[in-house]
Amino acid sequence: MGKVEFIGMMAMLMAINALAIDIMLPGLQQIGASLGVTNENHRQYVISAYLLGFSVSQLFYGPLSDRFGRRKPLLFGLVVYVIAAASAAFVPSFASLLLFRLIQGIGSAATRVITISIVRDVYGGRQMAEVMSLIMMVFMIVPVIAPGTGQAVMLFGDWHLIFMFMAVVAAAVTVWMYFRLPETFDPADRRPFTLASVAQGFKIVLTNRVALCYTLASAFLFGSLFGFINSAQQIYIGIYDLGIWFPVAFSSIAIMMAFSSFVNSRFVGRFGMRRLSHGALMGFLTINTAWLLLTIFGPHPTPFPIYLLLFAMAMFQFGWIGSNFNALAMEPLGHVAGTASSVLGFMGTAGGGAIGAIIGQSYDGTTLPLVMGFFVVSVIGLMFVLIAEKGKLFHPHNPRV
Repeated sequence: MGKVEFIGMMAMLMAINALAIDIMLPGLQQIGASLGVTNENHRQYVISAYLLGFSVSQLFYGPLSDRFGRRKPLLFGLVVYVIAAASAAFVPSFASLLLFRLIQGIGSAATRVITISIVRDVYGGRQMAEVMSLIMMVFMIVPVIAPGTGQAVMLFGDWHLIFMFMAVVAAAVTVWMYFRLPETFDPADRRPFTLASVAQGFKIVLTNRVALCYTLASAFLFGSLFGFINSAQQIYIGIYDLGIWFPVAFSSIAIMMAFSSFVNSRFVGRFGMRRLSHGALMGFLTINTAWLLLTIFGPHPTPFPIYLLLFAMAMFQFGWIGSNFNALAMEPLGHVAGTASSVLGFMGTAGGGAIGAIIGQSYDGTTLPLVMGFFVVSVIGLMFVLIAEKGKLFHPHNPRV
């Protein structure tokens, strides 16, 4: 497989996870009305249930892939995703929808954990960061088109068709992966799938200061993104009354993140992951501080062009943080890549999902809870990075990173 096809496949494997979240956003209001959900904040549980299954099940896919290789656990997860998505199209109640969303998240976790393990099998250091940036760039195209796609799908029916669309897309990716992706796992790194072996792998990950702290920093920072996703429909439609223009506004931020990931892929080989991500983190904190002050002391609500500009500037920095922090966390753990990706993915997604749920459920008809959430997580993220680097930012430990 050539590099271009490899990046495209890895991006699509990760993108079906983003699709499962973002394509739902235009349909949340219709889902709530159809299934009798009276509290509008409770509609967010469609996202939260998926993230719960996605986060917890990551703990199992990593050790499985370190024992049985990458292909079999990945195929299993994809099949679970397809079946759950198709089943959700026929649910009779909101509770049963949440159950299938939980199962869909369980299947999707394989795409996150094992995809990153595969990339780490093939690349390391700055090369991994460059490839991950390109993967993230393609991956971010999905949030650009997903809300509009969801809106378009509902032109031909109701929200049930969204789940069938997800099942078809995931099935196509599964077939592509089955016929084209070779096994990348080195048999010399095989680990027995026993409780003691899994516990030892977890210990290796959790006792590595750099890996642990960068993962915790990522968890808090991704919490801000999940908080936005949870409350995006309420902010764009409830506060700014964008109506059918909601997917356009949502996509504009995703475009900014995709462009940021592309720029990172061009620069990371020259400047290194630490310089780029640390500078972006400082920029993220600075923008969020200004955004919070404007939200508190400025006009209410913040004029939409200013809100969108500040948000886009913050998320441009975010594009430099995500892939680099992930590569920095994985760099010292190549010999246990599957288990490492599993533990780090669980901590990042479970933590980020919980923080995002708190931010989303704090929605009070204003943008203040979201902006306050962005500011707080950027401060906490900086604290963890300082611990990881022993107080010294911008200094690469070796030429590879």
